[in-house]
Amino acid sequence: MADPFGIMEKQQADRSLSVCCQCSKKLLPDEIALTRKLINRGASRFFCLSCLARHFELPESALEEKIRQFRAMGCTLFPPEDS
Repeated sequence: MADPFGIMEKQQADRSLSVCCQCSKKLLPDEIALTRKLINRGASRFFCLSCLARHFELPESALEEKIRQFRAMGCTLFPPEDS
């Protein structure tokens, strides 16, 4: 069936943004931002914290600390947390 408005294509793209490309875990915004910061700012496939930690051979806590540091530095990929 034709999709002249690209609706199905957009829905598929939105789904691929919301899950880890390796383990299919639902992603948090910080995980998407961290993938963009550490791997490629223009990434279209994203990793969860566990898969990123495995890839870089680091504990998840080290990546969580990096998220806090990037946020404190004012990196716009990591918006301020709600207080």
